Amino acid sequence: MTAAAPRRMGTETSKTRAHLLDVAERLMIEEGYAAVGVRRIAREAEVAPALVLYYFRTLDDLFLAMLRRRADTELERAVRLLEGPQPLRALWRMTSHPGNSLTTEFSALANHRKAIRAELAAHSERYREVQLEVLARRIDETEVELPPGITPAVLLVLTNALGRNMMMENTMGLTALHPEALAFVEDFLQQYEGATTPDAG
Repeated sequence: MTAAAPRRMGTETSKTRAHLLDVAERLMIEEGYAAVGVRRIAREAEVAPALVLYYFRTLDDLFLAMLRRRADTELERAVRLLEGPQPLRALWRMTSHPGNSLTTEFSALANHRKAIRAELAAHSERYREVQLEVLARRIDETEVELPPGITPAVLLVLTNALGRNMMMENTMGLTALHPEALAFVEDFLQQYEGATTPDAG
């Protein structure tokens, strides 16, 4: 019996593929991950559903492609900001102002799709490792003296936890006690890095 020929797939460098990912990202940001489907993407992109499946075998494949593209962009952004003159302010800016709601949507999606959860965990671990390496080096280079017991690793985890939690609460309209927390963060940053500089990134 002759084996079936492997299914042809579109190339990853195709402009059409990039456009389909752009459409999927827009839908995810504007309406949430539940709005992202093969037929909806095809309708928004004005192509046939079969063309979407030509580039992405399954909806999970499309979500994974979106996640990987966004993760690479965010990693480049993190390194660029941390390489600036005020790495502590850069770290806070990244965690409290990630840019859009895709991070929240992917986190929610990961609760329902194992492949997304595994990919998100792997990228998050790599992202944190790179953040820590650059942050530790920049703290040393800028001669910032952290409080006793606060290592770059501890600072990274605490900053991420506070920034992301406040971001999630903001999306729900919960802002109680935020001004006090933000004032504490600003006092800390002022003490260890001074006021924001024009070229802080």
